Amino acid sequence: MAGLINFAHRGASAYCPENTMAAFVRGIELGANGIETDVQMTADGQLVLIHDELLARTTGSPKLVKDATLEEIKRLDAGSWFDPQFKGERVPTLAELLELVCGTGVQVNLELKNGVVLYPELEEAVIAEVRRYGLTEQVIISSFNHYSLVKCKLLAPEIRTGILYGEGLYEPWDYAGRVRADALHAFYYAVIPEWVEQAAARGIVYHPYTVNDAATMRRLVGMGVAGIITDYPDRLAAVLSEA
Repeated sequence: MAGLINFAHRGASAYCPENTMAAFVRGIELGANGIETDVQMTADGQLVLIHDELLARTTGSPKLVKDATLEEIKRLDAGSWFDPQFKGERVPTLAELLELVCGTGVQVNLELKNGVVLYPELEEAVIAEVRRYGLTEQVIISSFNHYSLVKCKLLAPEIRTGILYGEGLYEPWDYAGRVRADALHAFYYAVIPEWVEQAAARGIVYHPYTVNDAATMRRLVGMGVAGIITDYPDRLAAVLSEA
């Protein structure tokens, strides 16, 4: 399907350590025209791309992201946990990813991780960085914290926003209208053809997550979703090439 966004979830996270430059580069190599990643803030106010609030799982540090400086985080090995061949991979900054996609047309889905930790002025900092690189048309900001999405839209109406949610949100297209969101980032179980159609009639698109098997990808493509978030961008690229 032409135009569908193939979002590599935390980069090509099935093949590389998640949320590293290696994963982002590999995702693009495997056919992704979109990157999904997670944004948090260090103790010194720097924006880094990592999923967990705690550094332990991917770097071995016992600290929370919010309690470590960028310099401390940059000394950590974010690759060995996945495979020894990735030893020395670092936790990247948002700026590093934005530099990678500049001039490429690759879309970037920035998930603000501001539910467990409420980072002060995270929205302002992310928007400033996106604008600094002139990438407002290539970025969509998503979050499970919908208050944060409303704030983003007030600060930067030109940047798309996507509502992250699981199952059971009633008439989500109407809710999206209330919070001025552009997309529904639903758990893929919460996507059926009638809902995709209802949303599209109101100018709202679906970007379901996290879809890793080809049969489900085909089903969602057939429904008319606008993007799919996957750990396997190569599998989605193959499905899209069948059309």
